[in-house]
Amino acid sequence: MESVEINGVKARVARTLFARIKGLIGTKHLPPGEGMLILHCNAIHTFFMSFPIDATFLDRHDRVVKVVRNIRPWHPFVWGGFRAVKVLETAAYP
Repeated sequence: MESVEINGVKARVARTLFARIKGLIGTKHLPPGEGMLILHCNAIHTFFMSFPIDATFLDRHDRVVKVVRNIRPWHPFVWGGFRAVKVLETAAYP
């Protein structure tokens, strides 16, 4: 899987439909400074996740449009807004 650096985070890029659906499901933890960038996405869920995450929603120019912190596993829906086209998921840290 391709990796990029975005907003100081080394992120795996989820481009395909399968990769976007899977996201971080099955991942046990993420080290600080690492995450997943999900393209073509303005809403997420945390079903089947094993740890809380922070979600940074970005527009098409990689500008932050919304940040949602400490999303617990099994949260059904988090929306980034109309301008969001991708989301950077990282482990939630206090």
